[in-house]
Amino acid sequence: MSLFGRSLNDGDRLEVAGTPVTLKVNRRARRVSIRLDRTRREIVATAPSLRRLPEAAAFARDRAHWIAERIAELPDATPIHPGMTLMVFGEPVRLEAGTGRAKWHPAADGQPARITAMGDGEGFARAVILVLKRRAAAVLGERTEVYAAMLGAPMPTVTIADAKGRWGSCRAGVRGGPPAIRYSWRLALAPYEVADYVAAHECAHLRELNHGPRFWAHVRALVGDPKAHRAWLRAEGAALHAFGR
Repeated sequence: MSLFGRSLNDGDRLEVAGTPVTLKVNRRARRVSIRLDRTRREIVATAPSLRRLPEAAAFARDRAHWIAERIAELPDATPIHPGMTLMVFGEPVRLEAGTGRAKWHPAADGQPARITAMGDGEGFARAVILVLKRRAAAVLGERTEVYAAMLGAPMPTVTIADAKGRWGSCRAGVRGGPPAIRYSWRLALAPYEVADYVAAHECAHLRELNHGPRFWAHVRALVGDPKAHRAWLRAEGAALHAFGR
């Protein structure tokens, strides 16, 4: 029995300083620790064994002030509303109230691209996100096709989701079916070069389902040195996940 009145298990969630805390067991960890997951806007408390999870939970409780400070440093939520301009694959896009189905309008006559959608508040935001998902599917689908061909790999199925922990994921084909790649729609809010790197990264998994030297050799052959793109995602990922919250 833990000091919280019940046994604790891997994956359990607590709340400290108004912030979710997820308990994790990592057998490779040498000590109890906590860290901020900027993407999920939560704290992860890690213990090297199930027996020491209560110690990790207590450590998180003791660091309530630190947790509150780290959460306060995260970017504020960015609500979606008519009149705002956002960057989509590095290009400015203006959001406008409109009638009918939400729609993407390409840049023309010296004016930036636009997204028009009905309503306001949550309804407007959902419609805009739907258009951004379609745009992400088109751009990332095209880049996936290019990189799969360059690698001589089969074209995977491509889906768009709102994953909290990953920008993309790749699964091998099942029972002779094609492999599958899933992307976060929020990559549409990143610079084109960064989103393109993620597509190359996931396509490299079509050849190597790991992060070993041969995998990174494939990535570098497709897009060159990925360090700058990876650094951008680490620095700006939280802001992308705050969009529309």
